[in-house]
Amino acid sequence: MLKMFPKAPDEHKPGRPLVPNGLGIIYVLISAVYLFIVQGLERWNRLSALTLASCILFGGFMGLLDDWADIRWRYKAFLPLIAALPLIILREGETSMSTYFWGKIDFGPLYYFLIVPLIVTITTNTVNQLGGLNGLESICPSIILTGMLIVSIVHRREAWSLLCIPLAISWLLAYYNFRGKIFIGNTGSFALGITLASYAIIANVEQTLAISIIPYILNSSLVLINALFLKRRARLEMDGLILKASHRRSLLTLIAYYHPTTERKLVLLVSSLFTLTTTIAILVSIAR
Repeated sequence: MLKMFPKAPDEHKPGRPLVPNGLGIIYVLISAVYLFIVQGLERWNRLSALTLASCILFGGFMGLLDDWADIRWRYKAFLPLIAALPLIILREGETSMSTYFWGKIDFGPLYYFLIVPLIVTITTNTVNQLGGLNGLESICPSIILTGMLIVSIVHRREAWSLLCIPLAISWLLAYYNFRGKIFIGNTGSFALGITLASYAIIANVEQTLAISIIPYILNSSLVLINALFLKRRARLEMDGLILKASHRRSLLTLIAYYHPTTERKLVLLVSSLFTLTTTIAILVSIAR
């Protein structure tokens, strides 16, 4: 089956072996089929399952388009707005949202036309920007999805069942991705980013998402400041099997600058940051 997929070189392995790429399409297809089945069983008074399926399909298509055409960031940054359309048109989520300093605020129609596009665009782009190492694109979103599932179960939100199969598939792909057997490609990272944003809106766990993605925000801030204003790009250097950096222009190079290490250990270090922020997000949600 893997022979069907195009192959890409593993840049951080000796000899740059070719690895099947674009396996994120498996996540897209299985998740969409599962969500259509859930919607068909009429367990919902709302179209939540259909909305999430539509968003994942949009995200997967945009990622596939990027894998094919290598779209420039200036255009790619706005593609998630298309994936936000099902959420906006079907009016998914509650317009009341928990904030850190002013309690719960009802944004009214502004929620759908401003807050939803912002959540989807920021989350999807920041997820897509943190990658390049085996397992990074799949493990980190899977950790956050797990955290949001736990929060949904604790607060007895019926939307938790929407994540059962997508979460299982994301962790399965993460296992093989971490071992360097597959790449999920932009198809997978876009689809997982859209899943994070869309589910947070549908299940009304935006606060959990906001805390969990802090490492993504840090990485994107470093990358964008250096790329847009200083015209400098982040780059990891290889010294045998050790990854190091001579600058601090991204989350990866920031860690590798102070602590040169192997690819796997660097991925585990970054994943531990997401585990920490997601754990904090869960505790904050339970405490409020």
